[in-house]
Amino acid sequence: MEPSPQAHKNSPPLYFLSILDKYLIKKFVGPFFLTFFLSLFIILMQFLWKYVDDLVGKGLEWYLILELLFYASATFVAMALPLAVLLSSLMTFGNLGERYEIVAMKSAGIPVMRLMRPLAIISIVISLFSFWFAENVLPMANVKLRTLLYEIREQKPTLSIEEGVFYDGLGDYTIRIGKKFRDNERIEDILIYDHSQNIGNVTATYAQRGTMTMTPDKMSFIFWLYDGYYWDESQSQGNYQSSYPYFFAKFDEQYMKFDLSSFQMQKADESFFKSSNKSMTMKQLDAQLDTMKKELQIVRRNLTRHYFDQTYFYKLWIAQREMGEEMEVVAYSLDSLTSQERSKIYANAEAKVDNYLLQLPTVFEILEMSKTMYNQYAIEWHRKIVLALACFLFFFIGAPLGTIIRKGGIGIPLVITVAFFAFYFVISIIGEKMAKTSDIAVWLGMWLSTFIIIPICVFLTYKATMDSAVMSPDTYANFWKKITKFFNKNENSTVLS
Repeated sequence: MEPSPQAHKNSPPLYFLSILDKYLIKKFVGPFFLTFFLSLFIILMQFLWKYVDDLVGKGLEWYLILELLFYASATFVAMALPLAVLLSSLMTFGNLGERYEIVAMKSAGIPVMRLMRPLAIISIVISLFSFWFAENVLPMANVKLRTLLYEIREQKPTLSIEEGVFYDGLGDYTIRIGKKFRDNERIEDILIYDHSQNIGNVTATYAQRGTMTMTPDKMSFIFWLYDGYYWDESQSQGNYQSSYPYFFAKFDEQYMKFDLSSFQMQKADESFFKSSNKSMTMKQLDAQLDTMKKELQIVRRNLTRHYFDQTYFYKLWIAQREMGEEMEVVAYSLDSLTSQERSKIYANAEAKVDNYLLQLPTVFEILEMSKTMYNQYAIEWHRKIVLALACFLFFFIGAPLGTIIRKGGIGIPLVITVAFFAFYFVISIIGEKMAKTSDIAVWLGMWLSTFIIIPICVFLTYKATMDSAVMSPDTYANFWKKITKFFNKNENSTVLS
């Protein structure tokens, strides 16, 4: 119902509207930060699930895990912001509608669009922040994240020697310990095989008891072995005439030291990851795209020139044309040759064609890879703008929906948010994949979800301003009651007749 002109004349003064703006912003900010960190946490859990195999068993320090989570969270901010705007705006206007505050404001002469205005400005600020973050912080966070992930993946699993299990993580040695005491130092029934000569289990050390400790700098692992034996059969391998085919010795105490430098975290060069498409600003992406476009044109031109130059008759035609002769000369010269000479020329031409056909799939594959790489950089350029704009568009989905359904809390808004975001995300993935494979233009693939979302925003905003009940649960509940009542009435009339 549209407010009357008299209601506009009796509308609250300007200072009341300023208080209203503060009230609406206050109602919006709390759910926004709550839903933002909730969305970020959910996406971060997906990241951990994806890379859990790379993290388990590495003995990482707690600060390394926190650093990894911090950089990973930074890379997901641009994706979490639209989701937070959608859910928080839906909760805010749903709570206002459920408590009939929107009805009261309308009766005071304040239209729905006036209620949306302060929060629409906030969503614009969030969009600008999202773009600034994607342009300045996200490239650096991606470099740090990829570098740290590479270091963790390259690190060996932590040194863990269990009872009764052969452990082969110490280079050329395999160790089996029969018993470990609670202090994790005293051990018994120790067997160590030396595989440094790559000829099998021919060199071994056995001790009844011993201790194992790590140096303070954690760079070496030390075994003190007591009451044991050492034997070596390497001299007998492949040499049956050896005078000493078998060596055996008994010892009371023996010292063995193993290098653990390979178990330490190795620092990677960050510059290696700065050329990634996710680690560049838009200006850097523009420069990279220009360079790749020129290189792609050169590859196509050289490819065409190379394969035309390789054909026999093309070369012959060029030679005849440079001599000022016509193509008929070529035909005449072929006819003047003997059958053996013509067969040789035909075989040579056929071999060149076969060679051309064999190389053609590989060449086209390389060309397609270059185009795909170009598309990936172009996709990242558009993504920065699309995700930032999504923060603004999602507000005009959440706010009208909250006004229409008039349901607060987090239950129904969360279900609607997940449905809309899943729809938007699926369309985005489809468009991105089609753009990557050049099925459609890159700009169309990346903006496909936005083009679909904009009409929905306009439709919902129009329905909200016109007090439409098309998406109100009460409308469908009342409609269902009428249908049930109609069938019950017919059933009673049938029984009476």
